[in-house]
Amino acid sequence: MIPSHKAASWLLIHIDRLLDVLGLEHSKSAEGIIYLIVISVLAVLAGWGLRQIVLFLVRRAVALRHSSVGDDLLRERTLSKCSHFITPLVFLGLIPFAFEASSGAMDVITKAVYIYLLATIAIAVNAVLSFVWLRYDEHENTKKLPLKGILNIGKGIVWGVIVIIAISILVDKSPAALLTGLGAFAAALMLIFKNSILGFVAGIQLSQNDMLRVGDWIIVPSTIANGIVLDVTLSMVKIRNWDNTIVTMPPYNLISGSFQNWRGMQEAGVRQIARSIIFDPTSLLPCDDAMLDGMAEKYPLLKDYIAAMKSQKEAGHEPVFATGDVTVNGTIDTNLGLFRAYAVLYLRNNPHISQEQLIMVRAMAQNSTGVPVQVWCFTNTTVWPEYEAIQSAVFEHLMLVAGDMKLAICDFVEVAIQQQVQASGAISVSK
Repeated sequence: MIPSHKAASWLLIHIDRLLDVLGLEHSKSAEGIIYLIVISVLAVLAGWGLRQIVLFLVRRAVALRHSSVGDDLLRERTLSKCSHFITPLVFLGLIPFAFEASSGAMDVITKAVYIYLLATIAIAVNAVLSFVWLRYDEHENTKKLPLKGILNIGKGIVWGVIVIIAISILVDKSPAALLTGLGAFAAALMLIFKNSILGFVAGIQLSQNDMLRVGDWIIVPSTIANGIVLDVTLSMVKIRNWDNTIVTMPPYNLISGSFQNWRGMQEAGVRQIARSIIFDPTSLLPCDDAMLDGMAEKYPLLKDYIAAMKSQKEAGHEPVFATGDVTVNGTIDTNLGLFRAYAVLYLRNNPHISQEQLIMVRAMAQNSTGVPVQVWCFTNTTVWPEYEAIQSAVFEHLMLVAGDMKLAICDFVEVAIQQQVQASGAISVSK
């Protein structure tokens, strides 16, 4: 194992002296083990030192350019990850001078270093892929498409190739022969990597159809996911809920099922209000002149509307219901119709309600709780606190106006009690 040149002989002399100090016998096996350790340590130190020198010079050259690419290279430690292969290269260059060519130890060490070199090459290639993805995602991916899954597939392919080559080195077989043998295990491999394959296909579908982007607000029914998408990879979609909890789920769950994406609302800049006030049907009353005059005086928005509707009625004209919402919803025949008219006029004059979107106040089908009157409009903001503040102010005002118009808002507790009484009465009658 140990060559006969002067450097090796000099090292053996010092190894023998060390054995004398330790009181150990001068055996060939002890000399060989210590020689192997010393040579390996020296080769690794030489490679590490050369790597540090090269890395220092390259970092200085990159830092002096003061570019965004250089800053990203240094921040992501791409140069450091790409320089790991220098150490095994130096080791491979020095090993032939330290061992006999025919020695078994040199063969084992060489194979081990080759595998280490392959691992460093994989680390370097993956670091370059990560850097390319980072640059593209920050500067070119304006739609924030979920491309990290493709990055993970690329990294997986790199490591798969490296593992196959490493196994071929260990067993002294061609990589092509190993790939041929892997065909028999294709079914098992598909089972093992099922989640990765499904995640990759789902990621492509999500990206190709622009169904999901990082930063989107999504809601996934039948799950607790309701928040902002933080990341999309092969194995999971990471979502930060509004309570700052993190929810993860496989991407194919979004493809196989359904989810709600609020991106369209955010891009439109408006958010829908579609909420109902439920009135007691017994509180609906016809409007007389005194009530109309009183409402016109108290709520100036109704003055022109009531006057126009009265003139139409006196002239014998039927109400005009234009397509869309050009004509204000409502009538002057009932207090509920007058309420609907006022609600639309109020929304039309509210600076926080979008006037480009549909505005409608409609009486819906009566149910066991009462007569729902739905307010349908859009706020001119999508910011959640502002949206809730506008919605609350609108309904607080409308409920006060309903009281002035003698409309009674249903008491849901009373309705529930009445339903229970009716149900118990029906049961007793059936008995």
